[in-house]
Amino acid sequence: MAFHLPQDWREKLADEIQKPYFKALELAVSQEYQQGICFPPQDLIFSSLTHCSFDAVKVVIIGQDPYHGQGEANGLSFSVNDTVKIPPSLRNIFRELCDDLDSIFMPTTGNLIHWAQQGVLLLNASLTVRKDSPNSHKHLKWNVFTDAIIEKISQEKEHVVFLLWGGFAQKKGSKINREKHLVLTSGHPSPMSANQGKWFGNKHFSMTNEYLKKNNCTPIKWL
Repeated sequence: MAFHLPQDWREKLADEIQKPYFKALELAVSQEYQQGICFPPQDLIFSSLTHCSFDAVKVVIIGQDPYHGQGEANGLSFSVNDTVKIPPSLRNIFRELCDDLDSIFMPTTGNLIHWAQQGVLLLNASLTVRKDSPNSHKHLKWNVFTDAIIEKISQEKEHVVFLLWGGFAQKKGSKINREKHLVLTSGHPSPMSANQGKWFGNKHFSMTNEYLKKNNCTPIKWL
């Protein structure tokens, strides 16, 4: 299986994808998909990049790895396909979103493609996973590649909002240039973290839009 990155990202990451680790990653992921069931489907591995061009990036939300249940993952962090029950973490994201924006209408689908199409890069640290086995592709060096994506955005763009939810995302985003970009942190929206008071009330969605407007960028239509 050859990786098919969108052309603009392929150009931005040209040096990265020539490195030995990336060639090894391509081979290892191909073997994983041949030997067992992995998610998302092969043609959706780079959905986060496909639906959000480099030039369009205004917001970055970092997740850990794709959902590992049948038919759930669609290549966008925290997002699921239209017919899938909204997972607990995403339900808490929607609760905070509605509270923050004073909306009484909760989203009825967990598909976040409309965020991606507005410039929200929904990036998982690992872009693939084995069925029913969370973090099973952590060892494949996806993290090196996704670190390079974050670094490229941090270096070459200005006024991007990075939403780092939970310790994992905060560690992964530790090298972002905070003088050029807005970095917002909170607890993870998972039920355990959220119920400990580390998630609700962070107002990240309204803060993101205020920052974007202040820097002459179109705000995100979250709902």
